[in-house]
Amino acid sequence: MDSFTVTVNGQPREVQGARPHTTLLNWLRDGGLTGCKEGCAEGECGACAVLVSRPDGRGGTRLESVNACLVMLPAMNGQEVITAEGLGTPNHLHPVQHEMAVRGGSQCGYCTPGFVVSMAAEYYRPERREGEHHAPNGFDIHSLSGNLCRCTGYRPIQDAAHALGTPPESDTIAMLRTRPAPAPQALHLSGPDGDFHRPADLPEALDLLAEHPDATLLAGGTDWGVEVNIRHARAGVTIAVDALDELRELEWHDDHVRIGAGLNLSEIERRLDGRIPLMAEWFPQFASRLIRNSATLGGNLGTASPIGDSPPTLLALDASLILASRGGERDVPLSEFFKGYRQTELRDGELIRAVRIPLPLAPVTGFYKYAKRRFDDISSVAVGIAMELDGNMVGRIRIGLGGVAATPIRALKAEAALIGQPWTERTVREAARLMGQEGTPLSDHRASAEYRAAMLEQALLKFFYEKTEVVGG
Repeated sequence: MDSFTVTVNGQPREVQGARPHTTLLNWLRDGGLTGCKEGCAEGECGACAVLVSRPDGRGGTRLESVNACLVMLPAMNGQEVITAEGLGTPNHLHPVQHEMAVRGGSQCGYCTPGFVVSMAAEYYRPERREGEHHAPNGFDIHSLSGNLCRCTGYRPIQDAAHALGTPPESDTIAMLRTRPAPAPQALHLSGPDGDFHRPADLPEALDLLAEHPDATLLAGGTDWGVEVNIRHARAGVTIAVDALDELRELEWHDDHVRIGAGLNLSEIERRLDGRIPLMAEWFPQFASRLIRNSATLGGNLGTASPIGDSPPTLLALDASLILASRGGERDVPLSEFFKGYRQTELRDGELIRAVRIPLPLAPVTGFYKYAKRRFDDISSVAVGIAMELDGNMVGRIRIGLGGVAATPIRALKAEAALIGQPWTERTVREAARLMGQEGTPLSDHRASAEYRAAMLEQALLKFFYEKTEVVGG
């Protein structure tokens, strides 16, 4: 197949001669939709935000905002996109556009279309109710955490968000939510600069991976998109696995929870609905809503970054990974998955199918992230802690660390110093001292080695003071 179709602002557009590494952003701009901007090309500024139609799990459509600069165009085969131009016109402004205009939310205007799109995603969020969340109109202002502005100081943008009502019944975009979202369609493109495959199911994906063990697996694209844009990386073969039903499960069993590696983080957050408290604490601190609408657990783990935010959380939960290949599946503890810097236990022809979290969960948990910005930033240090007390004694504890070694690690010294010991300030201070010696932290542009070590100590002490009462010392 050398062509496919993407629906943009309600109109089908045929795509011919697409290359595997063309981004949705560049294609939209080439087609005259220049409201979508390139600011950073790595998903941090939000100037490229667009709405995409996705299944809501109940037979309808959910409108979610994503970074078009990180989306590979072939991955949008058969899908539906709404840009800022599709929301309203100069003579008939969308309610979001109107509020931004009358409340001074736009000055130079470069970031404005992205803000409008992210704000529209929240405007159409079905769970939004007046009197809930962060504002009387139910608007979650953190939905804009992935959009940056250099002019307005954010206050008028917040004012515009808080002034929005609910969509009227005549709103044609709101009506889209009542019909099924477009189903992902299989696609095979071949060209001089690489091949792109969207397999129809997991067996086909595993066959392709067995034939092309060096292929790049594409899920949310929040890491690969940066490599393509900034480092001009190219893959001979790309296999898109984000839409595979077999990678999108979320199942509760008597002794574990199984979470598909292809679910994006926003989907996982909604479907868990706080039932894993440590993950509920971690989700809002992972990048921005724009990124969480695309990023997957499988991608975050598979890249094996030592500063990825999911490994410390999942290490604390004692998680394991289900790895699948054409030859079958195997269960590997996450603590054994990372073999070195950007190296994993994955064999040729294998992919991450699911994350397995054992039950029951430890009842006392905490996640601590240290970064230059609290939101929409990469961690300097990340710490996940899950503990069970037996009276005043530490029955079991798992501590996951990121940013202090070539791989995410467990704080084994600190764990050993706490298990079977009284949960007192004296005990915790000694364990915190040992925790500051974990790993091999390095100095770089994000933080010094000394700062990283100090934050490890502070994280455990903060956990103690926040989660428990001081009993002796």
